[in-house]
Amino acid sequence: MTPLSPPPSPADFGFEVEHRLERGGSVGSHDRPLGRAGTIRTPHGDIQTPAFIPVGTKATVKAMLPATVRELGGQAVLANAYHLFLQPGSDVVDEAGGLGRFMNWDGPTFTDSGGFQVMSLGVGFKKVISMDENAHRSDEVIAKNKERLAHVDEDGVTFKSFINGDRHRFTPEVSMRIQHQLGADIIFAFDECTTLMNTRAYQEDSVDRTARWAVRCLDEHARQTAERGHRPYQALFGVVQGAQYEDLRRKAARGLAEMTGDEAPEQRFDGFGLGGALEKTELGTICAWMTDELPEDKPRHLLGISEPDDLFAGIAAGADTFDCVAPSRQARGGTMYSSRGRINAKAGAQRRRFEPLDPECDCYTCENTTAAYLHHLFKAKEMLASTLATIHNERFIVRLVERIRQSIIDGDFAELRDEVLGRQYGPEFAREAAARYAS
Repeated sequence: MTPLSPPPSPADFGFEVEHRLERGGSVGSHDRPLGRAGTIRTPHGDIQTPAFIPVGTKATVKAMLPATVRELGGQAVLANAYHLFLQPGSDVVDEAGGLGRFMNWDGPTFTDSGGFQVMSLGVGFKKVISMDENAHRSDEVIAKNKERLAHVDEDGVTFKSFINGDRHRFTPEVSMRIQHQLGADIIFAFDECTTLMNTRAYQEDSVDRTARWAVRCLDEHARQTAERGHRPYQALFGVVQGAQYEDLRRKAARGLAEMTGDEAPEQRFDGFGLGGALEKTELGTICAWMTDELPEDKPRHLLGISEPDDLFAGIAAGADTFDCVAPSRQARGGTMYSSRGRINAKAGAQRRRFEPLDPECDCYTCENTTAAYLHHLFKAKEMLASTLATIHNERFIVRLVERIRQSIIDGDFAELRDEVLGRQYGPEFAREAAARYAS
């Protein structure tokens, strides 16, 4: 008789800090450096941190094979619970054996809760994580001209599908069930994502509501884990909100760090997502407020970040992993990262440039094609343009975070930061960034 497999257990997931950022690299005047390098252990493999996690929204990193994602250094992929719920259906992914098996990816996987997409795609009027407060009009002004497609109440969110207008409802319990069906190694609690335009009073109410939802997520996560003993343990991350208010961010972080389920008091969060609306210039400071309150022995994922300066700021502030659609989305439009700053692959200057797009890059695209060829593919509207461009952009960001990890180990984080930011944005920007770290 074949012995039964042991039930899934939080012991199947873990995190260890192996190196800490030396003084001089941290954000602000903290008693201890917040940045670190470590290892996240999952049932489908380890993730060396800091790490950038490529986004495979609909169970695919657009324009690339799963094997290519692995070859360029991707350690894990993040898929979107909202999109996979709508198409093909989380039940289909479950029947296929889970997200990794469905998309033929044998490494660790993440899924978000769907909370951001319910708000941004469901509301339909710039319910976004804003990096620039001045870029957005108030919700009230926009709402006058557009139908509100998502409605938040104490129990959850009712929204219309952006695909066909069908009405759906997400609650903390529904999000947990969907993510358990998707089967990712790391999943996120259902939260309300506010904007910078919401009032202080609304942000306070939202933080409290997200905390109540988080308890419900812990309870449902425990139920699903017990019922689905045939699948590996899935680590649940609580999401810290609070916009740009220090007291709300710290309160939210402390609450999640101490939280247990009401019905399952043994269930705690395995890690934490750093999310919500914030100004780009305050990213490091706001992240530091949160990580300063979070336990050292659990990983933190900074949601929706990939720009080089933001990566340095987030890592210095104690974030361990990152995800963002920007590298692949910008690549498909011809906007390319390079060691010397942005390059427009469609620009006329690239037409006769018979050398790699970035001579310092080690990706397949730069080692096997020229900037002129990539320019031609974009102008000719060939599908290969998106593939080659995405390979380069994803590799550029993955490799940058690999270099940052090594700089923490070697003790030269500040030197690498100043070099990279100076080449990306100019020496004045690098000096201003260094000053912010020292303030």
